[in-house]
Amino acid sequence: MKSQQKCIVIFALVCCFAILLALIFSAVDLWGDEDGITEENCNRNCRVVLVENIPEDISFLDNGTAHVPLSVGLHNLLNLATRSVEIVSPQWALNTSDYESSFLPSARQGRALLYKLLGLKAKKVNLKIASGMIESAELKSLDRHSADVHYVNMTTLTRGQLRSSFWVVDRKHMYIGSGSMDWRSLATRKELGIIIYDCSCLALDLHRVFNLYWQLQYKEFIPSIWSKRLYALYNKDEKLSLLLNNTKAEIYVSTSPEVLCPKDRTRDLEAISRVIQEARKFIYISITDYLPLINTNPQRYWSRIDGMVREALILRNVRVRLLVSCWEQTHPLTFNFVWSLKTLCMQQTNCSLEVKFFSPSQQWDGTVRGINHNRFMVTDKAVYIGNLDWVGNEFAFNGGAGMVINQEEGMEQKNLTIVDQIRATFDRDWYSQYTRTLQSNKIPVCNKHQINRLAPLKAIQIPTDNGMAFLGASQSMESSGSRKSSNGSL
Repeated sequence: MKSQQKCIVIFALVCCFAILLALIFSAVDLWGDEDGITEENCNRNCRVVLVENIPEDISFLDNGTAHVPLSVGLHNLLNLATRSVEIVSPQWALNTSDYESSFLPSARQGRALLYKLLGLKAKKVNLKIASGMIESAELKSLDRHSADVHYVNMTTLTRGQLRSSFWVVDRKHMYIGSGSMDWRSLATRKELGIIIYDCSCLALDLHRVFNLYWQLQYKEFIPSIWSKRLYALYNKDEKLSLLLNNTKAEIYVSTSPEVLCPKDRTRDLEAISRVIQEARKFIYISITDYLPLINTNPQRYWSRIDGMVREALILRNVRVRLLVSCWEQTHPLTFNFVWSLKTLCMQQTNCSLEVKFFSPSQQWDGTVRGINHNRFMVTDKAVYIGNLDWVGNEFAFNGGAGMVINQEEGMEQKNLTIVDQIRATFDRDWYSQYTRTLQSNKIPVCNKHQINRLAPLKAIQIPTDNGMAFLGASQSMESSGSRKSSNGSL
């Protein structure tokens, strides 16, 4: 009898051990070598270019600041590819039969890029795609043409969406920015991104972010144990020191949300916080949407970024400029929040906050084009460029990636630093004919049929961790707590 009980106990232990191993190896992918690239032998002397898409109906005639077209930059990356192309994109809509696009010659750029991707097979280049789009005709077509496509169900994993947009080519070139694999990013949207060439140290780290998404195919849970090959190589405390266009810089990659950040990976919120905290002179922000709310039921005030901006304004007297898109999907509460920020400086010396809205052009048929889809921040010390809008839900639930580049202002170099270039791009947009300044007690109506009208700013109440707060039109609303940045309430 005792012998039988021992056998049962041993069998149970063996089963438990087998189950434990299965769980561990289901959570940890044992990747092969990374093409022999290590932190010791990777390249740190890199070339960087800004890429952007400027829609045909937007013209900056008074400012000569211009960069490589996004479509040209992506084609250049594909021309350089000899072994692998790894892509993460929130959208796959390069080939469109949309009635709207038939009138736009620039829409052909999307089809041209799709054909180039389909042609990688003939060059014996391995195309790997990680996507949150479970149903996509384009991805199915690419899959049939020997692309490896992995689908990530972010809704199941984080209750969000996969918003990351980046490329890694041959583990030594990369792109990251606001533009995605959507014909509109190459035609009708205003996009900004960075391409870095011959930079295997950084590409290896971004490749690890790609591999994290890659291993999540069809997973219904987030692994509790990550492979060491997914750990971050660099972060906000241990940045990668390198040369960008022969100029000294420090750089690292960040990701969101927190549950998809393996060991040593800096979260996007931490990256944004560090850039804001280290700014001493100015903080210029260009963003599609600015909404410090978590849109759950009920809505909650999300103070993380909003509070950082308030501290920079009040405690350190840093000059802040906020450029927000004014388009069909702009949330009405956006204007209440930015006005609440603006009231902070009404009776404060050495406090400077300016807010403008980038208004897209309206066509004769009522369609709206030229949306400012940029998602970046530049200061006197650094630049942050990412994939997420500055909305509470984005950072809480959605998968995104960002990059921080530190370069001190006023470095004595022959060429402009990337920080200088992005600041010049912000200034070009800020002073352009397409921006409108936030007016006292009035907000622009961003509906495409009312693009030039103004509406009164109304006072509203929202719940916070400390009760209710007012967001309103008049300076008297400050008594409801608009100056309380330290505890996170409005």
